[in-house]
Amino acid sequence: MAAGYGLGRSIDRPFEEVVEDVRKALAEHGFGVITEIDVRRTLKDKLDLDRPPYVILGACNPGFAAKVLATEPELGLFLPCNVIVYEHQGGTRVSAVDPSALLESTGEGAVADVAGEVRTRLQAVVEAL
Repeated sequence: MAAGYGLGRSIDRPFEEVVEDVRKALAEHGFGVITEIDVRRTLKDKLDLDRPPYVILGACNPGFAAKVLATEPELGLFLPCNVIVYEHQGGTRVSAVDPSALLESTGEGAVADVAGEVRTRLQAVVEAL
């Protein structure tokens, strides 16, 4: 768990392999990866910092996104659902944002069911690895 705002676990497999498995698990649970940020490369290019591999995958399920945006367009601030993958203690760590925790701060009770379903699917992604 990532301090109450994420769903995660550590995996004893190489980073590159886990990233591919995360992509597959997301697809199997109805998500597409619409953005990818290679944090390691960005920090090297912009700040000349050497860091271990770390990517942020922006996952989206269009049906859930449409429901949330129909309720309140400003909730697009919480989209897409970020999933991070990084080297950690000789293995790889995967964490997904907990949309229920994020949306709690909005007071938008109308999207609680959607957030709960997205949370369930993202938890299944993490557990599938």
